[in-house]
Amino acid sequence: MESSTAAIEKPGLFNAIVIMTLVSGIVNFFWGIAASAAALATFIGILCIPLTALPIVLGIFEILFAARLLATPPQPVQPSPAIAVLEIACVLAGNVFSMFVGILALVFYHDEAVEHYFLRLNGMPDRTLPSPPLPPPPAVPAPLPPERSGPGPREVA
Repeated sequence: MESSTAAIEKPGLFNAIVIMTLVSGIVNFFWGIAASAAALATFIGILCIPLTALPIVLGIFEILFAARLLATPPQPVQPSPAIAVLEIACVLAGNVFSMFVGILALVFYHDEAVEHYFLRLNGMPDRTLPSPPLPPPPAVPAPLPPERSGPGPREVA
């Protein structure tokens, strides 16, 4: 196994996840600000502020997660299906773009190349790559019979 994670090549779908998450984070942040400003115009809108806060908070988390995925050298990071599910939940705030990004992220996380990349990135053994053969076990000598103390067996005539 390589000691440096910098030599691990990023699969195309991984790059797509990173770009989509970053763009969705920026869109969610500004969408939430615009929705919050619009909600403050009415009394019922003020009651809906928690729904408009979701995109703002999620946008910040998406931008931070994408930054960790873009880091050079790559940092050990796990896929985040929680962020993808919250992206889908942003449809409640009227953000359909984020919903599509969340669905695609969940699908891309289960791609074989992306799963292997995350495994290698986190230093876990890759289950599909053949592992090197194990060396033969060292030869163990047969146990010696126990030594007897005292008289030996009696012979019967």
